[in-house]
Amino acid sequence: MSFGQDLAYHLPFLRRYARALTGSQTVGDRLVKHTLAAIVADPTSFPTGIDPRLGLYAAFLSNWQDQDGDELVDQSDGDERIARRRLSRITPRPRQALLLTEMEGFTSEDAAYLMGSDRAEVEALVAEALAEIERQTHARVLIIEDEPIIAMDIETMVRDLGHDVCAIATTHDEAVAAARLHRPTLVLADVQLADASCGIEAVKDILTDFHVPTIFITAFPERLLTGDRPEPAFLITKPFQRSTVKAAIAQALFFDDATVPA
Repeated sequence: MSFGQDLAYHLPFLRRYARALTGSQTVGDRLVKHTLAAIVADPTSFPTGIDPRLGLYAAFLSNWQDQDGDELVDQSDGDERIARRRLSRITPRPRQALLLTEMEGFTSEDAAYLMGSDRAEVEALVAEALAEIERQTHARVLIIEDEPIIAMDIETMVRDLGHDVCAIATTHDEAVAAARLHRPTLVLADVQLADASCGIEAVKDILTDFHVPTIFITAFPERLLTGDRPEPAFLITKPFQRSTVKAAIAQALFFDDATVPA
């Protein structure tokens, strides 16, 4: 494989990194093109004696300068735009360290090389970035669950994850009233409630008042995942694992536009 072909293989991944780093596809692609133009203009400037992928990222970072203001806000639609808005609010070096290690899969040592740092600092920067994401996605949670033991279990998990539980409701009417009173930023809802009503209907009524991301909990997911009608974006199956709840909450909050800091 030629040098050019070797670099070409890694370009889609570099574009992904550049877009996440800058928060903009336009800005990221422009920086990648600038990097390639610099390599073509002066091939001797390309790092030697290291893995070509590592060298390519090093060349890119040497050309990268912070963007600010509106350039950091991706203009695309949907979940990806929301995620990039969150990333853009992490200061540059922690964002670099997080993306290089968690998204691009570089080791802490390789990330340290790319950032002109050392392993300890990279690990500290990653921890800082993760803490900022957790701060951004802190939630006030409404639990809609009619089984007391399960409700207590969910409440403990939610609090252990660093979120607040604003209320626990067991019926449709209680859920709607609690939502209107507390304005939660996340709802965890059982599908079947104590008054024989449906948790989905309770959430629908809540959503007529305001937007809030929702995770549904059910022992019978096959009844909801039929493909015949709109399905819940986030669904946990009973009995559930703590890791499942944690992952669902993280996803629901990270991709929710209402909880992105202004």
